[in-house]
Amino acid sequence: MNLKRAAACSPFVFPQMMMELKRAIQGEARRLGFALMGVTTPEPPPHYAVFEDWIRAGRHAGMAYLAGERSRNRRADPRRLLPECKSILVLAAPYFPPIHDEDGAGRGRVTAYACGDDYHDVLPVRLKALVDYIEAQAEIPVFNRYYTDTGPLLERDLAQRAGLGWIGKNTCLINPGLGSYFFLAEILLGIELEPDQHFIADRCGSCRRCIDACPTQCILPDRTLDAGRCIAYLTIELKEETPQNLRSHMGNWIFGCDVCQQVCPWNRFAPHEGDLAFSPRREVYSPDLINELRMTVAEFNRKFKRSPIKRAKRRGYLRNVAVALGNTGEQMSIPALQDALTNEMEPLVRRHAAWALGKIGGIESRRALDFALGKETQPQVLAEIQDALKIV
Repeated sequence: MNLKRAAACSPFVFPQMMMELKRAIQGEARRLGFALMGVTTPEPPPHYAVFEDWIRAGRHAGMAYLAGERSRNRRADPRRLLPECKSILVLAAPYFPPIHDEDGAGRGRVTAYACGDDYHDVLPVRLKALVDYIEAQAEIPVFNRYYTDTGPLLERDLAQRAGLGWIGKNTCLINPGLGSYFFLAEILLGIELEPDQHFIADRCGSCRRCIDACPTQCILPDRTLDAGRCIAYLTIELKEETPQNLRSHMGNWIFGCDVCQQVCPWNRFAPHEGDLAFSPRREVYSPDLINELRMTVAEFNRKFKRSPIKRAKRRGYLRNVAVALGNTGEQMSIPALQDALTNEMEPLVRRHAAWALGKIGGIESRRALDFALGKETQPQVLAEIQDALKIV
């Protein structure tokens, strides 16, 4: 369907061809693994003022890239990303819901989306294939840009405007049929497609299960998060030490957190299976914490080569593992924590191993801390050991 020729024909022909093109795109999107597709316009997102207020309040914590003037300006108007943009496709690819592992003793927990391959590697390939399909159908080059969680877009705002669902109290986009276990992706296009109806209804109602269940109470009344308290931020984005006052609330989460989604009633309707590309691997979603703490650099790089967990880097991941071991409180963890405290090359990991020993307590923990106190030279680690000795 050559759009140039159609545009020069009868005014009735061009809209009909665009409707046919949209239906064809929807079919191809489904074939590529996108369970949902909607179309919206490139007008400024309706909740941009909420985003600005969130930034001004410092709720973005250490994610300074969100607060930059260039980043904020682009989020305020998608046409600053693609001046030729006339339509935005918003797509959703489902991942597998959390797995309830029966053998939970001494094991860590990983957010469901990170238990398979990294969506940053998988979805851009599909988005490019969909763009190629659109250009082949249109028989003309089409201005485009595509993203999945990587571009300066308020993607949940766009998704709601494209009819995919509503923004829940837990800040996730919720679809009545799929729940919230899916990735979002966007394609900005230089052709005009008929926009879908906005999803106006708020189906959270008076429910506040996500707010009450949040381990660190990071969910705010205006459907935003205090990122500095969110376990997902603390285990993924945060590159330094975990605040001491939050460590005990993190349980055995070592990468991300699913609590606010797990308690959401709408996820009763979530499919039991997701996209096969994101099939969960047991060694990822339910790892033995003691073994993880002993992981070398080479082992970390090999295990998480195709995983989102590589984002945390080894030092951040082992920091999280040490905190989780402290929260499990098992005496059998002490030898591994002592080894990390005395032999680990990363001071960040040694600090959190010291905290974990203090949290577990007992004679063996005190001996490990006393031994490390006479050997450690890094000031921050020494301070952490001294703090742990006060409570052990």
